[in-house]
Amino acid sequence: MHVTPSAGRRPLRVFVTGAAGQLGSAIVSRFADCDLVCPSHASLDVADTAAVRQAVATATPDVIVNCAAYNNVDGAEDRPQDALALNAFTVRTLASAAEACGATLVHYSTDFVFDGTASTPYDEAAQPAPRSAYAASKLLGEWFAQEAPTAYVLRVESLFGVARAFAGRRGSMETIVRGLEEDREIPVLTDRVISPGYVVDIAAATRHLVETQAPSGLYHCVNAGVTRWVEVAEELARAMGVSPKLRLISSDQLSLRAARPVYSALSTAKLAAAGFAMPGWRDAVGRWIAARTVAVADRPADSVSGGPGGAALPKVRTDRR
Repeated sequence: MHVTPSAGRRPLRVFVTGAAGQLGSAIVSRFADCDLVCPSHASLDVADTAAVRQAVATATPDVIVNCAAYNNVDGAEDRPQDALALNAFTVRTLASAAEACGATLVHYSTDFVFDGTASTPYDEAAQPAPRSAYAASKLLGEWFAQEAPTAYVLRVESLFGVARAFAGRRGSMETIVRGLEEDREIPVLTDRVISPGYVVDIAAATRHLVETQAPSGLYHCVNAGVTRWVEVAEELARAMGVSPKLRLISSDQLSLRAARPVYSALSTAKLAAAGFAMPGWRDAVGRWIAARTVAVADRPADSVSGGPGGAALPKVRTDRR
């Protein structure tokens, strides 16, 4: 397995699943100088074991980055088989395919594997205790991913990074920003403790681990620091130069199908020891708002979605070769 092209050799070939999503788009942008193979959903059903094996074997990648996932946390309570199919069994297939072609596997997991009873940031040695079908499926995916000879499993949470208000799937950060833009009252949690993750920084950390051939295993990959959603909303308002209208609520006021960890801050000490210190979450929020503001001003609302920060995505192959 090689991860850094040498003189006369082909560029690093990277096979990306879920490339059209928020994190996948950031990965595509970060690896833009590589030979990217990004099968679309229409060209590759990642739940089809035989098709995935064939696609990977044909592409002969150096690195497989799996950004495909079932993220409907509440929906997984009623359809656990769907969550298991994408979050666990697809990962097992990719791990096997990676082993067959000598590729490095990168897979992303979640803070939800913990029960949220901690009082200090979870490190990688902390014992998982999933409280939902979604969380259990993600934990199983972690175990399957690490069956690959070389694998990086990155736990992420509270992802943000959509460059334009109209682009991508709306997450908690984007929901808050839209509320601030529209001068609406925004309900925000006062008790949920998190470590947000800017997809641009997560993609940079991913490339660092791959290129430096850091020790294989589990890493927490979020922006540095511990915060609460109400503090995040206040920081977003400050970065945008607006006065927020916040309605403070607690987790027990929410009627959610699946349980969420109240405390889910993650320690990034292991990642820093591997040579990549994640920027602080406030710094990340400021960079995101700046990039998002420029992108909104420069692009029409009906333009094709680009990469994080408003950059156009590089040309990639979307077939199985």
